[in-house]
Amino acid sequence: MRRERQRSGIFTRRALLLMGGQVAVLGTLATRLYQVQVEDGARYTTLAEENRISARMIAPPRGRILDRFGIVVAGNSTNWRAVLIAEQANNVQATLDAFSALLPLSEYERTRIDRELHHRRRFIPVTVREFLTWDEMAKIEVNAPDLPGIVVDAGTTRQYPFSDKLAHVVGYVAPPNEADVADDPMLGLPGLRLGRAGMEKYHDLALRGRAGSVQLEVNAVGRVIRELDRQDGVPGEEVGLTIDAGLQQAVLQRLGDESASAVVMDCRNGEVLAMATNPSFDPSLFNSGVSQAQWLEWTKDRRTPLINKATSGLYAPGSTFKMAVALAGLESGAISPSDRINCPGYLDLGDTRFHCWRKGGHGLLDLHGGIKNSCDVYFYEVARRTGIDRIAAMANRFGLGVELDLDLPGQRAGLIPTREWRESKGHAWNIGDTIVSGIGQGYIQVTPLQLATYVSRIASGRIVQPHLTRKLSGILQPGAEADDWPILGLPEKLLHDVRVGMWAVVNEPGGTAPQARLADPNVQLAGKTGSAQVRRVSRELRESGHFDSEKLPWEYRPHALFVAYAPYDAPRYAVAVVIEHGNAGAAAAAPVARDVMTETLRRDPSNRTEPPSAPQIAETHT
Repeated sequence: MRRERQRSGIFTRRALLLMGGQVAVLGTLATRLYQVQVEDGARYTTLAEENRISARMIAPPRGRILDRFGIVVAGNSTNWRAVLIAEQANNVQATLDAFSALLPLSEYERTRIDRELHHRRRFIPVTVREFLTWDEMAKIEVNAPDLPGIVVDAGTTRQYPFSDKLAHVVGYVAPPNEADVADDPMLGLPGLRLGRAGMEKYHDLALRGRAGSVQLEVNAVGRVIRELDRQDGVPGEEVGLTIDAGLQQAVLQRLGDESASAVVMDCRNGEVLAMATNPSFDPSLFNSGVSQAQWLEWTKDRRTPLINKATSGLYAPGSTFKMAVALAGLESGAISPSDRINCPGYLDLGDTRFHCWRKGGHGLLDLHGGIKNSCDVYFYEVARRTGIDRIAAMANRFGLGVELDLDLPGQRAGLIPTREWRESKGHAWNIGDTIVSGIGQGYIQVTPLQLATYVSRIASGRIVQPHLTRKLSGILQPGAEADDWPILGLPEKLLHDVRVGMWAVVNEPGGTAPQARLADPNVQLAGKTGSAQVRRVSRELRESGHFDSEKLPWEYRPHALFVAYAPYDAPRYAVAVVIEHGNAGAAAAAPVARDVMTETLRRDPSNRTEPPSAPQIAETHT
């Protein structure tokens, strides 16, 4: 009995120990089970989903750019591309080697891909190859098990329907660099482009939009089974320009092969209707990358196709500057409209002789005759009486030699010299500098857009500012009405006297630009010629009677300029034309301005809501 009781006690203790051990194990399992299913349930669900679902960001469609009539000048087209998501690849380099076996990758492409992989987070896709054909996409899909991390993606690429016709205005886009991506990770998304020039650059943030996301169900080898969810993000805003794309084409057609620039403005509100630069370039090349050969061709071209001559080309204005000199003289009281100045064909100052363009001179001239005949001696004397500082102040007032409030990157201010400016360079200003400034030569430099603004202000009497943005997301922008712009503050009589002189240049017998007269007798144009020397002509050569600028090499010939507005009695449009090394403004630039104005009046873009018929402008020079 005693032994049985001892044995029973031992069994009971063992049973209790065993039971305790079981309870402890089961408790531990229950605790772990609770932790896994309840506390960490969401995390493990996510991990499980990640094995089945591929989530990635998608670039938003870039906003379109339209002309004033809603015609697309920068849009998007579908672009199939192969991208690599590093976190979905077991071995990135092995995946790239396998891809290259199907679609060979150049050393440059491999270097770019490696660089982007190094600088981007592993979940951000990296573009491996863009602009895939159907055959290339089929190869990738068939070999998907051997290409872990590679996905065929449908994106967009920038398209420019007008190609080189609007390149300098619209600009172009290009892939972001490393610094851009560091500032904004969204820029690392495949297919996303940044505006690098023109309106693409100025409105880049508005055009970009906001990124979206897509969730795809994939199988064990990463092949896409179906799309589970898509958030397309927010497309970029639409930008409506003041430009009339049809008029732009017509202007370029008229410029032909000349190295030139022409600007057409609504002189009542500053809307730029055409801004043509010739030669130009294809902006779509920057989207996929410009070849070394193409870049060298552009940079070696002496006609500088990459430069927007309208806003960045600097030229001496020549005789087109004479209206600013006249207004400065009139406002200061240095001259009156009736003052008569004698032109014998030259002005002697000390031992220096300043010539008039007409060797025999013009005789006695008042303001009207001085502008009509573009007499150099008349304006030498006006400049001498007025002084350079007053001339500079008036020129700046009319938009010359200053930065305009322009919604386009890259403009240059040019220069209207003053005494202070010259002294800051360590030199004294002298009277000879003032005299040559009186005919728009010397240190003076302006852009064609400034010349168009200058004429617009003469015609309207208002401080209009040129601008290219008309609508943003369908909303009309400020500045569309003439009353939005302040008045110049000059007496109307002074402006009238100058306008009458410009009318005489074109319409009175003996004016310097009868070639610019419009064919419609009911519509008259007021304008001014200009020829700006690019190198000094010696007194001996000029007086020898053998000087002929047309026989000079092209790069030594004077620039030809013409500025105008019409209709004369109700100013609506202003035109500025600069023909590089065109020699004479009356012969080279005035006929171009006449034809451009004729087409502008025919189209009348400021008073239309729909574009007119095809351009009716001559291709040949008159």
